Amino acid sequence: MAPEPRTSMDVSEKPPPSPLDEKKDYSGDIETAQEPSTEDSAILEDERMVATHIVSLHDDPSLNPWTFRVLILGLGLSAFGGVLAEIYYFKPQTVLVSTMFLAIIAFVLGKAMESILPSRGVFHFLNPHPFNKKENAFIVIMASAAANSALATEVLAVQRLYYEITPNPAASIFLLFASQLTGYGIGGLFRPVLLYPSKMLYPGVLPLVSMFDALYRDAVGAQKKLRLFWIAFTVIFFWEILPEWMFPLLTGFSIFCLANPRSTDFTRIFGGSNGNEGLGLLSICFDWQYISGGVNPMTIPLKAQFSNFVGYILCMVVFVAVYYNNIWNAKSFPFLSQTLFYANGSEYNQLLILNDNFEVDPTLLAEQGLPFYASTWVVQLLTTNLGMAATFTHLLLWNRDDLKGAWSWMTPSSLKQSWATFNWKFWEDNGMRHVPKDDEDLDPHYREMLKYPDAPNSWYIVTLIISIIVSLVIIYKTDSTLPWWGLFISLILATISIVFFGSLYAITGLQFIIQPFVQMIGGFIHPGKPVANMFFVLFSYNSVTQAQLLLKDLKIAQYTKLPPRAAFTAQVSGTLFVLMNSIIDNQRPILLSVEGTNIWSGQQPQQYNSQAVAWGGLSHQLFAINQRYQWVAWAYVVGLFVPVPFWVVYRFWPKLRTDYLYTPIVCYYIGWLCVGINSSIFMYFSIAYLSQWWLRTRYPRWFNKYNYILAAALDGGTQVMVFVLSFAVQGASGKSHLFPQWWGANQGGNYDRCAVISTD
Repeated sequence: MAPEPRTSMDVSEKPPPSPLDEKKDYSGDIETAQEPSTEDSAILEDERMVATHIVSLHDDPSLNPWTFRVLILGLGLSAFGGVLAEIYYFKPQTVLVSTMFLAIIAFVLGKAMESILPSRGVFHFLNPHPFNKKENAFIVIMASAAANSALATEVLAVQRLYYEITPNPAASIFLLFASQLTGYGIGGLFRPVLLYPSKMLYPGVLPLVSMFDALYRDAVGAQKKLRLFWIAFTVIFFWEILPEWMFPLLTGFSIFCLANPRSTDFTRIFGGSNGNEGLGLLSICFDWQYISGGVNPMTIPLKAQFSNFVGYILCMVVFVAVYYNNIWNAKSFPFLSQTLFYANGSEYNQLLILNDNFEVDPTLLAEQGLPFYASTWVVQLLTTNLGMAATFTHLLLWNRDDLKGAWSWMTPSSLKQSWATFNWKFWEDNGMRHVPKDDEDLDPHYREMLKYPDAPNSWYIVTLIISIIVSLVIIYKTDSTLPWWGLFISLILATISIVFFGSLYAITGLQFIIQPFVQMIGGFIHPGKPVANMFFVLFSYNSVTQAQLLLKDLKIAQYTKLPPRAAFTAQVSGTLFVLMNSIIDNQRPILLSVEGTNIWSGQQPQQYNSQAVAWGGLSHQLFAINQRYQWVAWAYVVGLFVPVPFWVVYRFWPKLRTDYLYTPIVCYYIGWLCVGINSSIFMYFSIAYLSQWWLRTRYPRWFNKYNYILAAALDGGTQVMVFVLSFAVQGASGKSHLFPQWWGANQGGNYDRCAVISTD
């Protein structure tokens, strides 16, 4: 018997225009256009054009995201995404779990439940209407919250790997809870500045939203998008078997290393298919996992890509110059490494300088001597600090008006108004907001969201207060050695950083790792306490990261018109799914090695541990004035002045277009190649310029319709196959099964046939 007709609007039906959008049509409705139009062919020049041409503005308020399907799939994919995040945490290259991957799984399973579950009678609640875009967005936000490896897991991993401490399970859970939700509480309060404006584009989410629009609209244009999506998804899905398992030479094909496989200098400059191998100059990578592992090159705006590229070129020049001029005794240590070393080049054992309270003992330190960094890692620390300081000056010079609202709440009149209207019974807040009538600058997507009750500030304030209380208990119950006042300093630092680095991330799509900055602050105020430093970083740096993830997910909700309260629920409920012990138990020797393998690496816990020991335990001995690495700290001062000459030049000679440079990005990426698999970078920039310059300017209609849906397909198909291979052959749950040795799978050395550099 055919099922009864559904009572809600069919998702393929074009909804009527919202009353909130009758005033002006911003989008041109390129999703449903069947003939070329001026709107279709427009070259997208700014953030508002991108947001209104790429993402559909239409909303159907009748679509319900609160369903049984969302509960089951949201919880299931949160657990699944948490496992996948921990797999990627121990990869040789920093790879993020793609929201596209989670969205595709949710779409397939949601449609399956729509077809299988009963939809009539007493079981109607199981399947009340067709699976819709808002359900899919709800599930994705919930799962992606779990799929971003929490820094608390890094603290726990370091304790297991380097301090032989297995933390109490209950304390671990509450540590995760507190450290994640603290960032949510702070980030949520900055929504008016970092979320609502059109300028805060969040380029990385555009492929996902473009895919949603294609999956849930039934027009001719959308069908073409969907066909392209599934073709590209299928092709890349099967292709990834080759570089990931059968033919790993494709991860980094270097004609230079094939021509001279015995030169270690060639390895350092041209090698890059294995972790910490080399700079990968002109290597050709055919593995989309690494090309798009951090950020998809088809989504980042050209202006940001240009600054990124300048930093990349300078990175290779600086790394080679530092190493071959033996600066900081570079030749005594590996070319690329994140660990600490003795002067003779052997790995430093930090346990030998710590007492029973995990604090540095001066007598033991004198016996062991001060540790050394690989010089390229020193450059990374220095340029990261340079870029972070430049961020403050750059945004104050170029984006001062965009940031004004971040501190408007601190004015006496605003504080008085907030106190007068604040309702301590936060559960009674109806969350309805005023709908501006004549504000032309109001983001059209945000205007559409005003019909829904907001998750009010009081919700985020309560979340923040609870998180701080739990944090205060945890830092004493876990013997973190971090005092209560240190916790509050870390939170103040996080709040300031969220405004500046959150803005840069929202505008460019490029995310700074500000860990060295907060580690330096923590090291100087808590000298000799590496464990305290780890916890200080956890509550400062991690809060910044989590705030950025919260705002990114809320932007997905804004683009898909998922009601704010549903987005808040999804984000908070998806934060506590992690799994780590299995990989540590099965791959411990590899995780502790300097280079690791093409599959597994301990580069992230290694650098976190070495940073905690160096900054937390030895900051005054290594980074203070007249000490060995003093310029790492001085870089904060120098970085404040880096943007100024470019701003002055633009004020007097604007035709030189120095406004086209994001100086913080240039500075930060001078240390980019310090870790991981670098053979993908040439292909990353080639694809970026093919997409964001050639296609966007020469074929704008194709770019507007298909660029982001193709990016979604490539990410989605790749990550599905990587997940399958991780468990099937790469040892995520036990012994790995490498492909048999042949010319394209050099299992006894580097896959690109570069010479192996001995670490003895």
